[in-house]
Order: sequence, then C-alpha cells, then structure tokens
Amino acid sequence: MISNSMTLSVVSHGHGSLLRRLLVDLQSCDGISGTRIIVTLNVSEPFDAGDFDPLRITVIRNDVPMGFGANHNQAFHMCETPWFMILNPDLRLPQPDCFEKLLEATRRLPEAALLAPTITNSEGVPEDAVRTNLTFLSLAARALKRPRTHPDTERPARRPGNFYWLAGMFLMVRSDVFSALGGFDERYFLYCEDYDLSARLYNAGHGIVQVSSVRAVHDAQRDSHRSFKHLKLHLTSLLKVWTSRAFWQICRDGQ
Repeated sequence: MISNSMTLSVVSHGHGSLLRRLLVDLQSCDGISGTRIIVTLNVSEPFDAGDFDPLRITVIRNDVPMGFGANHNQAFHMCETPWFMILNPDLRLPQPDCFEKLLEATRRLPEAALLAPTITNSEGVPEDAVRTNLTFLSLAARALKRPRTHPDTERPARRPGNFYWLAGMFLMVRSDVFSALGGFDERYFLYCEDYDLSARLYNAGHGIVQVSSVRAVHDAQRDSHRSFKHLKLHLTSLLKVWTSRAFWQICRDGQ
C-alpha cells in the first residue's frame, strides 16, 4: 500500500502555478490517497491545501528561507514510512502508476536504497539526470557539449562496481539509510546535495537505481547559467564536493 510505504516532500520557492500543477498530477496517481505529502513554502506565497482533496497535505511555512537539503531534512522529521520521496515542484507526472512501479522496483532490487525515474523534458527528450562522477573533466565536457560517457543504468550502481549519481528533482530514498547518513549535508545550500547524497550512499555499500519503466517530466531551469548569485552558489558547492571525503573515495576506486 503506497500510503504506508512512502512520504513525499515538495519545496516551493514561490512556484505557485507549477506547484499546483504537480499536486493536480498527484491527485491522479494510483493509490496516492492517504499518503502524506509535506509541502514546504520556503518563501511566503498563498496556498490552501484544501484545494487538493483528497491529498493528505501537511504545510510548512518557513519564516526564513532555507537551502534544498535543510528543507527536505526538516520534512524528513515527519516521515514515518520506509521510503522518503523528494520531488521538485516543477515536475509533471504523466504515469498514474509511477509510485506503484517504483515500489515494485524496490522489491525486485532489494539492494537499492536510492531510486529515480527517467527524466525527460516536455518534448520527451531525456534530460541529463543520471551522471558519472562529478569531476572537473566531466563538467568541462558538459560545458563544451562534447560527447560524454553515459553510465550503464541497466544495473544498479553499487560499490565496488560502477558509480553514477541521480539528479535531485525526483529521488526516492530508503528512510533508514537516509537517517543513518544524516540526511542531506546542509553545508550545500542549493547545488550538489544530490551528488553528495548519492556518493555517500554508494560508499556505504548501498545501491543506486534509475527505473527506466517510470518517466517524469522536468524542464530544467538552468538558473546558474543566467544568475550570478546562482552561479556563485554552484561554484561554491563544487569546491565542497572536490574537497569531500566521499568524492575522493570514489576517485580512488577508479570511478
């Protein structure tokens, strides 16, 4: 039963209509009734959970804006289910059975502790949401739009085998593992929290899986390409990655 299996966390930064559109999609998802959905309003915005019956929505209104990791860690304190779901408010969910399929994947792949669907843009083109290790060379190739080595997502990433990491717009993490790892590292304010979580989870011996039978739609905003503030945050987070124990442990493993 989905409601006994997962808790969903969505953080809105004034996303307004995009958040409402996601919640309408959630209303159409199979078995979602009774599932706890924690909506964090990181900045002040009008929102009435009663508009989305029968969804079971808990609203957190922040007095002071917090970072990506801190917001989801705050929501996790309310999680009493085996799985914790992290969703961006600008997602669309075209498959009503998406959560059932994700739970089915966890039963088929018991080593998996972090899962995500295939992410496409609104035209159905796959997004760059599963990546190999976050090295300077991989970033340079991406910036220059050179052909990149794509990870083998047909099998779970698990030490000592291949490593790949999942972008944070849609993540499903095992609650006991998330708790044991201390949740997201809140030193990362906006970028690279997803890499850091994937790396620490992989280094601890757990599996990372992209579930190809499930699709979610996300049109990337690429704020760091347009805003100096976001670019500065992105660069700061990259420096934290490249000086982290998790990153260098993966590098030593030849990944």
